[in-house]
Amino acid sequence: MQHIKATPAQLAWQADRMGVFFHFGINTFHGKEWSDGTLPASSFNPAQLDAAQWVRTAREAGAKYVVLTAKHHDGFCLWPTELTDYSVASSPWKDGKGDVVAEVAAACRKYGLKLGLYLSPWDRNAQCYADSKAYDEFYLGQLRELCSNYGELHELWFDGAGSEGHEYDWGRIAALIEELQPGAMVFNMGQPTIRWVGNEDGLAADPVEYVVEQTDFSNYTVVTTKLEEALYLPPECDVSIRPGWFWHGNEEPKTLEHLLAIYYRSVGLGANLLLNLPPDARGLLPEEDVERVREFGAEIGRRFGTPLPASLRDLGEGRWELDFGRPVTIDHLMLAEDLSEGQRVRGHRISVADRVLDADGGRPASGATLLASGGTVGSQRIHAFPAVTVQRLTVELDGSGEAHDGARLAAVDGFSTGAESVPEIAYLAPTTYPEDH
Repeated sequence: MQHIKATPAQLAWQADRMGVFFHFGINTFHGKEWSDGTLPASSFNPAQLDAAQWVRTAREAGAKYVVLTAKHHDGFCLWPTELTDYSVASSPWKDGKGDVVAEVAAACRKYGLKLGLYLSPWDRNAQCYADSKAYDEFYLGQLRELCSNYGELHELWFDGAGSEGHEYDWGRIAALIEELQPGAMVFNMGQPTIRWVGNEDGLAADPVEYVVEQTDFSNYTVVTTKLEEALYLPPECDVSIRPGWFWHGNEEPKTLEHLLAIYYRSVGLGANLLLNLPPDARGLLPEEDVERVREFGAEIGRRFGTPLPASLRDLGEGRWELDFGRPVTIDHLMLAEDLSEGQRVRGHRISVADRVLDADGGRPASGATLLASGGTVGSQRIHAFPAVTVQRLTVELDGSGEAHDGARLAAVDGFSTGAESVPEIAYLAPTTYPEDH
């Protein structure tokens, strides 16, 4: 693990932990996941569109930011771009005067969430796409509109799907972002500052390494992008609450248990989670999705909303003593690594360092007992275990080469949740949409 430091913007993004994706567009009205750019703009007409409902629901889920599909692979634009007629300006929605991006931006300002935008590099409607140089001008123009007209952007999402073999002028794209939105995180392509986790199930795996030399290209190819040098690129785990990314009337949201399992395997391993909530053809999040998200947000708040902070004492050689100041009964720990000098923890073990009472108040037992262990810690690492009553714990950190290597903790909190294990994921057969590809 190379000791490459994060930027302040990257650390701030990691501290957000969770965002919400909104997949919405022309596909929503045709039961499609990917369409080919020929669906009529006249079919886009969300008569009850309420971006405030979307963003309010994202906040109830615990999200700190949202990402909207301003343009998906079909090329249909959710803002009145001057570069193509294939946009909301050619639709009956609000008599062609509407702007979905503006409405989501306004809702984010109202509810205190940060705004991110997805602008697909691949465009199946643009006639100039086959001419790389001409399309670069087209794409840069669209990116300039989005970076200029909607306030501060927290994230720009560049999806690699469909772009295999196409050359984009990423140097000019990066320069434009630096000019207009220097604080925005750049997802996975060009000159990225964050990366895709490598699957669409929302799952990271231990270890979660922030410094990498390549990124995965898309879910539809084994191609990877080799970076010119190793970079600090923390991962984002994207997953939809439903089987599809866009709304389909015959689908249902994942169970609460499944969403919790995803949370533990993304946020709980030190990655960010981007949970997709697809609005329906009315322009509203379906009631059953809203209810599930509220349950999810409430349960995360119940489990982790009342931390029991431990004081930290550096014992040297990668050993740390945690002291809660009094005996506390806990069944979860959340550790955070000091990332100011880069990610250094490669492994860790948590042991009981004093006499322990079992959760039923039985007789105390003496001696150190391994409570939990794992690989990386990163921005946060969540452990679940059978409840114990304890005052002090010991954490041992391994760095590169199994030495402590300057690895440090920043904070540790205990929690009493009543849940003593990580939820299991109920794997479902993937939904396919053969007409889309």
